[in-house]
Amino acid sequence: MYINGASAISPLPVFDALSSGIDFIPGEGKRLTASEPAYNNLIDPRLSRRMSRVIRMGVATAMDALRQAGVSNPDAIITGTAYGCLEDTGIFLKRLVENGEEMLTPTAFIQSTHNTVGAQVALLLKCHSYNNTYVQRAQSFERSLQDARLWITENPGAAVLVGAADELTDFSYALLERFGLFRHQSGGEGAAYFLVTDNPSEKSWARIEQVSTLFEPGLEELHDLTTALLGGASGPVDLLLSGEEETDYNAYQYAELSTLLSSEMPVIRYKKYCGTYPTATAFASWLAAWWLKAGKVEVDGIQLPNPRRILIYQADPSGYHSFILLAAC
Repeated sequence: MYINGASAISPLPVFDALSSGIDFIPGEGKRLTASEPAYNNLIDPRLSRRMSRVIRMGVATAMDALRQAGVSNPDAIITGTAYGCLEDTGIFLKRLVENGEEMLTPTAFIQSTHNTVGAQVALLLKCHSYNNTYVQRAQSFERSLQDARLWITENPGAAVLVGAADELTDFSYALLERFGLFRHQSGGEGAAYFLVTDNPSEKSWARIEQVSTLFEPGLEELHDLTTALLGGASGPVDLLLSGEEETDYNAYQYAELSTLLSSEMPVIRYKKYCGTYPTATAFASWLAAWWLKAGKVEVDGIQLPNPRRILIYQADPSGYHSFILLAAC
């Protein structure tokens, strides 16, 4: 699949990167909040006021990706999210308790569902095509990419809008911190959308070469897949974007696999820029596509001219492992 348009909102200010570039400054603190753009030129202000943050972020990045690709209406919209619209969910639950389960307006409930972001994009575009949302914890974005590949395979020439969005609210941060999710990484949030097709164009950023997922794999299985990706038939990998997190569950895997990955190529720990959240690989994919389009990587003391292939690896504390391999066009 070829990425012909890509847009992201994250704690690292990247939304206007095409015009202003990126200052790679790691986030500070235990909670990283998305750096949101001015939405007035992207979303009708009358509609924007009714949207929660995660919906605005998703809609803005989707519209921006379509604009870059020169596509007015996609043939499919596919979204990944692990948490859905947490802000609206919190509002609904709070009113449920305060009103004694009576006199509840349906709006907060309707906007709290996981498919709200993709549905809102479709409503604004008047798009009646295939629309699906994947809620698969830390592999939600990867499942969305795999579905996009299947859709394009079955519908040659189709233009698919695929992305992911997750937010971190006051309530969710307090709960997740209590569960120990932010002991090793700062909490984060963000949204990213990509317009993908089966053929390259002059607008193409990069090519998504492979998406692989595993759940609670053994070290040998991880080792075999990683070795195959690093030495693929298309050529060697130039850079690793690593999002693994050491936990009590995968401490031995973390140590052994980190040694294997780090010994092969330069490594950038991308979560120090976006924080940790289930669909952070969407931000990493945007970052990899950005570097492949720019033709150079200059960050963390790494000077890498003309990168050809970038591998994204994420190991989630709940046992989900994923690999996304991007290549230059």
